[in-house]
Amino acid sequence: MAGLRILLVEDNVELAALVMSGLRSAGFLADHMGTAADGRHALRLSQYSLLILDLGLPDADGLTLLREIRQANDAVPVLVLTARSGVSDRVEGLRAGADDYLAKPFAFEELLARIEALQRRPRQLADTMLFIANLKLDVPNRQAFVDQLPITLNSREISVLELLLRRKGRVVPKQVFEDQLFGLSGDGSPNAVEVYVYRLRKQLGDHGASVKVHTVRGVGYLISEATG
Repeated sequence: MAGLRILLVEDNVELAALVMSGLRSAGFLADHMGTAADGRHALRLSQYSLLILDLGLPDADGLTLLREIRQANDAVPVLVLTARSGVSDRVEGLRAGADDYLAKPFAFEELLARIEALQRRPRQLADTMLFIANLKLDVPNRQAFVDQLPITLNSREISVLELLLRRKGRVVPKQVFEDQLFGLSGDGSPNAVEVYVYRLRKQLGDHGASVKVHTVRGVGYLISEATG
């Protein structure tokens, strides 16, 4: 399990310091954020193997952030860490998308055991339907829809769209597109990714999709709902 990257979102500075120290001593790569806003920003910028989430954050209820994560099709395992220990609180957290629940106070050994158990648990590899605004992708059938009407995209345009939707609101590095589109064959030209992104943008625009595909120069691309 060592080397896995974990994000801790916890506003209690002393508790966070203890947990971070323990995680790093156990060999994990760990980042700490003290607010829901900072946690949301970290999740958009980086890929984590696990999120440890406190519910009583100063700027928002942790459940709100948890629901946003699941609505964005992010399947990162989430361990809720909180002082709310009632049955109804646990049920609410699990229904919102938490994978496990640990009430404060706790022994670090138990937290570590739960982290290890979550990492052993098989994850659902892919959601079959991906959504943003009025755009939907039926993954098994490789079919995109705008306002419930099918649109024609070729295989690689579908692959680009799937990558964008699976990391909705976060940057997908250009190298990830290259690996997905061309694998080890290396048959893509230097600007092949740009070409497929351009074609996808045009198709989505022509069919009235209320989305925008952004270019983050030198990094990659991300998809978001169109504004204004």
